[in-house]
Amino acid sequence: MSCKPSNKELQGRLINSDSVAINYFRGDGKIDTVLSVKIIRDKQKIEQLAILIAEKSVDRNFKCGYDGSIHFFKINRVIQDIDFRMNEAGCMHFSFLLNGKQQATALSPGAKELITSFRR
Repeated sequence: MSCKPSNKELQGRLINSDSVAINYFRGDGKIDTVLSVKIIRDKQKIEQLAILIAEKSVDRNFKCGYDGSIHFFKINRVIQDIDFRMNEAGCMHFSFLLNGKQQATALSPGAKELITSFRR
């Protein structure tokens, strides 16, 4: 049985960022080409995204691939990189390295909607 750590540390770290860059890949799970990049500086939207990412820990599925990546910045330095998969029902998750350990959290329908809205 695996022990799921608290996501409070992750949430606090993400909320403290001052900007976020989201790279959108093709959406078929393959990391191939970045089709678009969106920069978010709105503190409320960063906070909303941080809360959704840290919502619920899950076991990571290494076979899922990725639809994009999110990079949280504080004073022009990356403080957290997060990959995400949102275009396949059984693979909706965020994955990231925290304190030297690979972790994953659920990508909820609300998180997918928010990430998709930034792209428009």
